[in-house]
Amino acid sequence: MTSRAQPKRVRMLPEQRRAEIVQTAARIALEEGLELVTLRRVADTLGVRPGLISHYFPVADALVSEAFTFATTKERESLMPSHEDGLAPLDRLARFLVRLADEDYQDLSRLWLNARHLSRFKTALREAVSTQESATRTAFVALIGKGVQAGELTTDDAHKAALHILITVDGLGSYANDDTPQEEMEVRDAAIETAETRLGLAPGTLRARARSADAAASASP
Repeated sequence: MTSRAQPKRVRMLPEQRRAEIVQTAARIALEEGLELVTLRRVADTLGVRPGLISHYFPVADALVSEAFTFATTKERESLMPSHEDGLAPLDRLARFLVRLADEDYQDLSRLWLNARHLSRFKTALREAVSTQESATRTAFVALIGKGVQAGELTTDDAHKAALHILITVDGLGSYANDDTPQEEMEVRDAAIETAETRLGLAPGTLRARARSADAAASASP
């Protein structure tokens, strides 16, 4: 009887292997939920032994919190990418909220909903959720502050305005597992409308500015 040849395992530097594990766990979390992020599941997905995963993450909860942190950090970078730093604050705000409203981030909304529930029982995840919430809030407050300084936005309290808008975003996220299209629930633009109300903008301003910014970006060589 001839034995079937086993695929040759690629050797990686420790930091590369660790990053691969975290990215794989984040993908599982986004597609199937944080409950499915186990050492064995990640090992099976990567085609390695569970012992390799436990070498880097002796406690599964640590891998769960890192997977969440990785996914949400990538989310923030894609919502407010650094290559858009040169745009006017109003254009950046418009792009941020329209991207969320157009449901391109539905899996991430489910992930946030999932993480907030599980964080009641997992200390490491609760700390990760708090850290990511703070990072997003800080970046958003800074963006609104720049808009006020530029004369594009109007508010007496950038922090309070940001909280009202982000609370609306989180409220929309609570419908992430609802099969009813947000258009039918007439709530898709709730965060956009809240932002326009809180920041002294005429209705429709943010979607119009997002379209203009997208058209300008497409026209650039």
